Amino acid sequence: MVYNTREEAERELYEKKIDLSQNTCPNREQRANGINIFYGKASELVDQAKSGCLKNHERGFAQSSGCTLNFYLSVRVGTIRDSATIFHAPVGCSSSALGYRELFRGIPVELGRPVNYDLHWMTTNLRDRDVVYGAGDKLKKTIYEAQRRYNPKAIFILTSCTTGIIGEDIEGAVADVQPHIDATIVPIHCEGVRSRLVQTGYDAFWHAILKYLVKKPQKKQEDLVNVASMLSYTWQDRLEIQRLLSKVGLRANLIPEFASVEQFQQLSEAAVTAPLCPTYTDYISRGLEQEYGVPYFMYPSPMGVANTDQWLRQIGKHTGKVDEIEALIEDEHKTWLPKLQAIRSEFDRIAAEKGSKVRVLGSLGQGRLLAQLPYFDELGLTSPAAMSQDYDNLILEDLEDVIAKVGDFDLLVNTFQAAEQSHITEQLDPDLTLSCPFQGGAYKRVKGSTRIHALRGDPDPWSAQSGYTGAIAYGNFLLQALKSSAFQKTLKAKTKDSYREWWFKQSNPLYYMKPESI
Repeated sequence: MVYNTREEAERELYEKKIDLSQNTCPNREQRANGINIFYGKASELVDQAKSGCLKNHERGFAQSSGCTLNFYLSVRVGTIRDSATIFHAPVGCSSSALGYRELFRGIPVELGRPVNYDLHWMTTNLRDRDVVYGAGDKLKKTIYEAQRRYNPKAIFILTSCTTGIIGEDIEGAVADVQPHIDATIVPIHCEGVRSRLVQTGYDAFWHAILKYLVKKPQKKQEDLVNVASMLSYTWQDRLEIQRLLSKVGLRANLIPEFASVEQFQQLSEAAVTAPLCPTYTDYISRGLEQEYGVPYFMYPSPMGVANTDQWLRQIGKHTGKVDEIEALIEDEHKTWLPKLQAIRSEFDRIAAEKGSKVRVLGSLGQGRLLAQLPYFDELGLTSPAAMSQDYDNLILEDLEDVIAKVGDFDLLVNTFQAAEQSHITEQLDPDLTLSCPFQGGAYKRVKGSTRIHALRGDPDPWSAQSGYTGAIAYGNFLLQALKSSAFQKTLKAKTKDSYREWWFKQSNPLYYMKPESI
């Protein structure tokens, strides 16, 4: 689509409504002109997006891609209390759900992890015959079996590439079975190949939650704050959010991990929906406001002291806690600002020795793109570039605000293309580069290299990034990574090169991008 004016583009973006009469959401490509390949100045991306000229492209070569089902849903939906999950798929599509024990068993019960957290999930184990003749009856039998085994309050059905390709009538099967069982059936259309952007999986999940689980509010809970976040925000991040909100008499409705079905049903009764990751919570936030009048805000995320201040103030506006929030911020500053200044002073000392600011290359998803750069600026660091696994117009205005705060920067948009990330790291040669397992990337360099984030199941205070404790923990984490290069030296000396020399000699990280748009 091409817009004649920027105002027209903005109207098209922000006047989109969520249509719960449909079985699922539109893809992010349709809903917000999402892309997963771009390299250039962030300001150029903004200009192209506003003019309607931003296009996605094919790659002539790709190392990996994201799965709408397994990247996000399989290890998270199953943790919902009082529920059962059915993978309507070949058995292999449910394999990543086995990772739930590794992800969550390290969390001590004392920190809030349920004692009994065995997940209730099943698979329809689709075979060749099912592909040819359909598997509607098989799905119905599995739903009845889930009800018999677990007596859940909700049964989630996760679809797959196979069910999408054969056009399986999921809603027809649900309509036949629902009158005969007690559990609410929640079909989630997360076919792995339906979208190039894994964010479509988030939207598909929230569409199903809004359509089938959320109830009309019986009362308004003025002290309840909806907080949803990606798997990449740790258990300590959850605890920090609970700590801060409880200090002013508010309760955090933390979803989805280990939330009860009732917590989802009561989303409509909250005073406000607050983001940890705006691109993740966009659909549920807009849907709750549209259907039930629950206000929301998308920016900022509570990463860094300044952003945490503003995040809390936004919550205060919607909960009648403005004065209490200001008192909380003042009290927290007494504890944490001296520690933040100590970290910044050390980065400044290193910068003075090297003759320039410490340069960091980071980000991952859109949420961290918006949150990290102002936080790095708060620490006295600079970012010559940032990486995002994808981009869509839902963050357009917020990205403009970030550019205004920290200045323009190079932006690489790609989904799990390790070679492209290695290329930009080699070309820019930052003092510290951040990566994560989902991104990939093999770096042979002596300068600093560490992870962007941990995962939800990491209970270590060292891994926190949200709120005031997270601002200090992450600052210390980055400082240690910058100072310690022993691991990088060992890798450089003892590992083979991942890519041939020509790859780094040519200048374009998007060397394999096809010129024609999709």
